[in-house]
Amino acid sequence: MAKGIVLASGSVHRRELLKNAGVDFTVRPAELDERLLEAPLLGSGATPEDVAAVLAEAKATDVSGNHPNEIVIGADQTLALGDRVFHKPANMEEARRTLLSLSGRTHTLNSAVVLVENGVVVWRHVAVARITMRDLDPGFIGRYLAAVGGRALTSVGAYQIEREGVQLMEAIDGDYFTIIGLPILPLLKELRSRGEIDG
Repeated sequence: MAKGIVLASGSVHRRELLKNAGVDFTVRPAELDERLLEAPLLGSGATPEDVAAVLAEAKATDVSGNHPNEIVIGADQTLALGDRVFHKPANMEEARRTLLSLSGRTHTLNSAVVLVENGVVVWRHVAVARITMRDLDPGFIGRYLAAVGGRALTSVGAYQIEREGVQLMEAIDGDYFTIIGLPILPLLKELRSRGEIDG
């Protein structure tokens, strides 16, 4: 018998992906300080993939405590450029610096998704995508940020591939859903295998 499905994320994009796929779920965002959770991982040898997985698990486990016998989906994404891990920009100046750093280079997006039931991780998956950015003229970056406004602060790379951000890119190696922040195909496969959705 199918259990209830809970999404432990406030991301509009993740919510839309699940909704568009026809999944019946409720939204209960985790209330955690992600930077506090991430701090001990930095310098510990943890990879950006590890960081994404740990944060996804922490979110789902936190929410699972209030949703016994339900399947909780946790998700997180990290952006890495070499050894540097980026976070959502705090303001437009930080967004500008992020885009200048990514300009003309290839970065990696690591999207983790986990399922937690009664506080126990029962499944995890990390998908990776690589994006090569065009050589971005500083003037164009300024015009781009003026056009997108506060939306630049809602994604880790200061871009949204589903909108104007695609103009910043030269090449993509990876899955569109991974870039959005939810590897939905493996997630749907796992939910089907558990009898949580029709299949």
